[in-house]
Amino acid sequence: MEINVLNIKGEDTGRKVTLNESIFGIEPNDHVLYLDVKQYLANQRQGTAKSKERSEISGSTRKLGRQKGGGGARRGDINSPILVGGARVFGPKPRDYRFKLNKKVKVLARKGALSYKAKDNAILIVEDFNFETPKTKEFIEMSKNLKVDGRKVLYVLPEANKSVYLSARNLQRSEVILASALNAYKVLNADVIVVTEKSLSTIDGILTK
Repeated sequence: MEINVLNIKGEDTGRKVTLNESIFGIEPNDHVLYLDVKQYLANQRQGTAKSKERSEISGSTRKLGRQKGGGGARRGDINSPILVGGARVFGPKPRDYRFKLNKKVKVLARKGALSYKAKDNAILIVEDFNFETPKTKEFIEMSKNLKVDGRKVLYVLPEANKSVYLSARNLQRSEVILASALNAYKVLNADVIVVTEKSLSTIDGILTK
């Protein structure tokens, strides 16, 4: 699959790049994509939710009423879960939500996500660019030139670029990511992916090992 290379003005440079069929042309495995996205979101969870159990509530242990004959549910002390202000039964505890996925599964998920975007013609290839200083105005102008403004866009760079990152930081629908950090969730969550030429080479090198 060949794609025209654009510059940041949205003009065709006259060059074309061929997308690697083993990365951008496979049949996606939806279950693998589900697992990879699930793992990514699980890794973002803090896991610090906590509620007090019966033994952690401060209060008298005196039995408030007789065991039977009261017409209601039996209860013991004021810390009983059935009373307002009492403990919680089986409440959340701090835990680690992370789980393991094999490297080959994660690679397959990234290939599947990129293949979906390629089928939807949602990938743009631009020549490598840089901003001398952080300028959000210039970044917005570039988005308009590429006709992706107003859409959720993922910009993929080959290496860290502070000026480009700071230029896009305040834009809600634009995100800048390194090619080495690309994952299935970020790809699927974007409407369009803008990839620089060097980033394409980096992606090929990582996903064809």
